[in-house]
Amino acid sequence: MSFVTGAAMRSLEEAAFARGITAEHLMDLAGEGIARRLAGQFPQPGTAVAYVGKGNNGGDALVALRHLRAQDWQVAVRAAWPEPEWGELPRKKLRELGLAPVRAADLSVPWSGPLVLLDGLLGIGAKGGSLREPLATLAREMEDWRENRGAIIAAMDLPSGLDADTGEGDAVTADLTLMVGAPKRGMAMENGVRRSGRVILVPLEDLPLTEDPDLALFCPEAFPGLLTPRPHDFHKGDSGRVGILAGSPGMTGAAVLCASAALHAGAGLVSLHVEENFLPHLAAAMPPEVMIRASANPVQEAFDAGHDALVIGPGIGNAGRSYQSTLLSRLERSTQPAILDADALNLLAISGRLELLRKEHVITPHPGEFKRLAPELAGMERVEAVKAFTERHACTLLLKGARTLVGKPGEAVRFNPTGHAGMASGGQGDVLSGVIGALLGQGLAGVDAAALGAWLCGRAAELCMADGPICVASDTVQHLGCAMRDWREQRR
Repeated sequence: MSFVTGAAMRSLEEAAFARGITAEHLMDLAGEGIARRLAGQFPQPGTAVAYVGKGNNGGDALVALRHLRAQDWQVAVRAAWPEPEWGELPRKKLRELGLAPVRAADLSVPWSGPLVLLDGLLGIGAKGGSLREPLATLAREMEDWRENRGAIIAAMDLPSGLDADTGEGDAVTADLTLMVGAPKRGMAMENGVRRSGRVILVPLEDLPLTEDPDLALFCPEAFPGLLTPRPHDFHKGDSGRVGILAGSPGMTGAAVLCASAALHAGAGLVSLHVEENFLPHLAAAMPPEVMIRASANPVQEAFDAGHDALVIGPGIGNAGRSYQSTLLSRLERSTQPAILDADALNLLAISGRLELLRKEHVITPHPGEFKRLAPELAGMERVEAVKAFTERHACTLLLKGARTLVGKPGEAVRFNPTGHAGMASGGQGDVLSGVIGALLGQGLAGVDAAALGAWLCGRAAELCMADGPICVASDTVQHLGCAMRDWREQRR
């Protein structure tokens, strides 16, 4: 699923009109899809208020209100302009809804369930800058409800005021953005990521898309077949043997989280290789399903054990020099699929051994680690930095951040839409490494394992939001199974 510019999106719509598809038909599809995705985000119906301008973006929100009301939501409309100044289609959709716009004071009544504000003020025609009146007043009103009264802002297609191409603009800050038909390229830029919140695709079958060779949205609809049901005669030998080099004195949690995540992501056999003096630290904390292999030379044993994939790096920062030198030596000679994370990446950066990166490797740096690996790329726009790095090195690069990017040589950069700011806590990277290791062990290509691992971890964290806005790493692990189900059923 490619990202598109505003002009490209308009061209797709014009091509649909030429085939006899009407603008109203697309609006009805969009509004119904938005309502379906919104209802899927909240366990119980609540109150939805559409903030609308003059154009079709507001019409999408009005159609969504009609479908939400049919699912027992309370609904209302706030309008920037009087109805006679609206476009023809939004006026028609307001009549079908059968509601008159309300004043701000009329919203100060108790509501049950979540309060969701549908941002339908502006569409893809915005060119950055600041919102003008009367749109600015309604945007401030939404912001006040969000910051002070617990409301959730859901943007229709993209946050109002955001440039669809560049991501510039003093736009509405949404908690989630329901991208209609295709993601807009500006949403992948720094300000676009900051303004869009969680991003959810609302596909439109009547708008077939062309492929962008540079940037693709990673979602179940666009990448089918990555997580198919297991055959009924499947056994643990079929689901991958994963070896883990993680943990050192003072960093027990990294090993526990990584191994636990590999188990919950479906690895058939998980073996943790540690130095003998580290074994007492693990006895109580490690899941009983994990095989703990303590030895004088855990690195050597891990590479020689015949694992289908290796996970190397979480929490090994306090390992000795012999451990580190042996690791560099074995990486130089091995062609095993492996994920290199955390302290393994720092070791490569400090030693200046990036030539050890191979096509069998997945690396998962956060921005600080990426700066150490490639300081000359750290100031670039993120998508361009991923492309530049993978042009130099044969590995798959997963660059963490507010929106994870995954790239490999010769392919479009993949943009992961799942996850939220409540994941900003220690251990999430250890979980991600374990999940990717399990997927590598089950035979997925590096780029697919990395992108799917990021999607699953982000989705698992989203599922935790039913209990509150913060998700710790161990909670992410516990929700991985539900995230897998959602991928298979295209439920997000």
